[in-house]
Amino acid sequence: MISFSGFNAVILDMDGLILDTEQSYFYAWQQAAQSLGYGLSHEFCESLSGLPFSILEQRLIQLFGEKFPLKEFYSLSSGAWRSEVNQNGIAVKRGAYELLATFKEKSIPYCLATNSPEQNARECLQYAGIEGYFELMVCRDHVHRPKPAADIFLQAAQVLCQPIESCFVVEDSLTGLLAAKNANAFSVLVPSTQVDEQMRQLAGLICNDLLELSLLLVE
Repeated sequence: MISFSGFNAVILDMDGLILDTEQSYFYAWQQAAQSLGYGLSHEFCESLSGLPFSILEQRLIQLFGEKFPLKEFYSLSSGAWRSEVNQNGIAVKRGAYELLATFKEKSIPYCLATNSPEQNARECLQYAGIEGYFELMVCRDHVHRPKPAADIFLQAAQVLCQPIESCFVVEDSLTGLLAAKNANAFSVLVPSTQVDEQMRQLAGLICNDLLELSLLLVE
């Protein structure tokens, strides 16, 4: 059993961990591609889990070639995403509220650390109705390099006024686990996709959901 007594603060990912945003992104990308006469598989979309949006552009060009209409794709996907979340909102992942309540009860400082730009991150939190829970945030546009580089997590540790070794990172994707390794941070995996052997090797601990992690912290 992992002991959390040696950690003073927590760094949390957002997409796929706190919020179920990734399915809305995948839906919007697939709708936009279909409108343009292209097809995007769910496997392609999942391969982008945790990566910054700039990587999407590179992967689309690799998949469809230089003539792929990126400008039109972004316009259509943005419209499809906004229509989806305006109608259905963004779901908060199981156990998120319990975990945040545990942080408050035990006076554990925490920081959101996401590959999304700040404007996008705040918008997603608002659609989910959970924006008031996050006073501390480090986003893609706050650092030089996105995950899997260490920058976002190292900046989050600075915001928390803690050495990175005193923080544990909670992530849902391979990209996040690699970033935690590069930052020399202990990582807890709460997977949003199928866990492969590389993810198992990188994660210091694997939990089924945030509720399980919350219960471990209480214990």
